[in-house]
Amino acid sequence: MTLSQLGAFVFVARLGSVKAAARALGVSEPAVSQSLAQLRRHLGDPLVTRSGDRMVLTEGGRRLLGIAAQIVALGAEAVAAVQPGRPARLHVVMDAGLAEYVAGPLLCLFAQRKSVEATTGVSATAEIPLLLSSRLADVALGAQTAGQGLTSRPVLRCRLIVVGSPRGRRDHWLVGPSGTDPASDTSRLLRLLRVQESQVRVFANQTAAWKAAAEGAGVAPATAHLVSSQLRRGELVPIETPATPLPAYWYATALEPATRSAAAGTFLDFLTTPAATQIMRTPDEGIPRSRFRPPVHVSIWS
Repeated sequence: MTLSQLGAFVFVARLGSVKAAARALGVSEPAVSQSLAQLRRHLGDPLVTRSGDRMVLTEGGRRLLGIAAQIVALGAEAVAAVQPGRPARLHVVMDAGLAEYVAGPLLCLFAQRKSVEATTGVSATAEIPLLLSSRLADVALGAQTAGQGLTSRPVLRCRLIVVGSPRGRRDHWLVGPSGTDPASDTSRLLRLLRVQESQVRVFANQTAAWKAAAEGAGVAPATAHLVSSQLRRGELVPIETPATPLPAYWYATALEPATRSAAAGTFLDFLTTPAATQIMRTPDEGIPRSRFRPPVHVSIWS
């Protein structure tokens, strides 16, 4: 029995599917299925069974889940405990839009100031409580997240607008990956405007969605300050809607102070500084070349 096997079981049990667990852990579905199969054989119990489109716990799985979650969290703490002398580690998960635009300059500046090894990953909002409680992430940045043992506080106020080409189509809505997260601000806006799923096209990243909107393929939700340069150049124009501009916040979520890592607490304090706010508001201005150290993007798997 290994930490990888227990981690696969915990994520499948909490998220309800092998696919969701693989996405959260940053590995392939076969890797999760193999780890789960090995644990089943070792313990002699199915642990989870399929019911409709979800995986549900067996009686043995229910008894194991709490213990397995504690073991996975302790395993992450053990790895950190046996590396004295090394820089503290910080893993931050974000929604896809923030990871695309903000992660690089924000974590680079933080790592330079605090001598911390900072890594990033992309996560859906529903996955965040499990990633934090399992110690596979230290801080989440994006939508407000609720959960037992978690604290979530706003770090930046912003506005969501709709942009498009002056003469482009208005019947297609172009979104990045965050548009598929039901808890994201983009999804909230689409619900307020009662946009039908058939009208939505999802792109590999937010830049591609805005590029398609500039070419006239449709309209795109956008965080106002992140798209300001395209608006100044006239590549995109604001499109009036009944729901925009929509007030929104970026939240930082972590474990409660008594249980979070020291690096997580330091990062939360850093997010309230003027320098961090400036980076989040104008990430396209970058930082001096001499101070740039790119953050490492890693899969969440042990």
